[in-house]
Amino acid sequence: MKKIKIIFFGTPDFAVKSLKVINDNFEVLCVVTSPDKKSGRGLKIHESEVKKFSSQNNITIKQPNDLRNNHFIDEISSLNADMFIVVAFRKLPKEVFSIPPQGTINLHASLLPDYRGAAPINWALINNEKITGVTTFFIDERVDYGDIILKEEVVINDDDDFGSLYNKLSNIGSKILLKTIEVVASGKAMIYKQVENKNLNLAPKLDQGNTRINWKDSTDKIVGLIRGLSPIPGSWTILENGDKKIRLKIFKASIINKTNYNDSVIGKVSVINNEIHINTKDGTLNCIKIQLENKKDMSIKDLLNGFKFHENCRVY
Repeated sequence: MKKIKIIFFGTPDFAVKSLKVINDNFEVLCVVTSPDKKSGRGLKIHESEVKKFSSQNNITIKQPNDLRNNHFIDEISSLNADMFIVVAFRKLPKEVFSIPPQGTINLHASLLPDYRGAAPINWALINNEKITGVTTFFIDERVDYGDIILKEEVVINDDDDFGSLYNKLSNIGSKILLKTIEVVASGKAMIYKQVENKNLNLAPKLDQGNTRINWKDSTDKIVGLIRGLSPIPGSWTILENGDKKIRLKIFKASIINKTNYNDSVIGKVSVINNEIHINTKDGTLNCIKIQLENKKDMSIKDLLNGFKFHENCRVY
């Protein structure tokens, strides 16, 4: 039987599991990934995780700056792929996604149409969802609006954070993508339109505003934010410690109690029995993992050994 010919588009490690499964089962003609970036001290060159995997497995790599470049479009058109697969990549123009005869398929880490956008895994946790999942769909001109091929639900456990859920969805996503390619290639895919409603959640890009902790929020909402941003990029706040203001990140916290506090004590930080407690609008959090600005994250015991919290310090 002739192997299905695929061009794969992807960049981060979330896409690597899918690329591995596809490379093991089909013919990957080439991989399209983001251009290398220079960052950090000495402006070191950083390659995408998809590029690293492709290099190790002798897969042809293309890194266009402009997806509308005529030379790039001619190159991938000439390869005569059956379909394109997209996992965690930027928006494709119509000139690209309309090339393959069997369509361009995207794997999205939510149950579409819920959580369309750049950060679906983060926002499912931030909003304290109990169920999320993965969806495969045909790309069209609107981001995350195309016709759905397959879906699979995934339970969010109480101890899941962004890191653990990211890995879980990457693994499950690769399996459903394999099924999707097979059913599309067979011509037996039962596709259907996305059902719109007014109460859909969105998953916008994370920024300095929506990753900052608001201590006037409920304890549940704050814990959701912390889980949804751990281990990266991290929820953050400002610690006012004596005459110093220090930016810090909180990666893990638990709820100690549910008690309504007035504004005067919201954000108050207390060190009790070698624990760091912070008051919210309706309770107290025990901060289990913290990172001070320009420092490595550390256990609370190690933090308290080297850092003194003033008696009336607070966060905001």
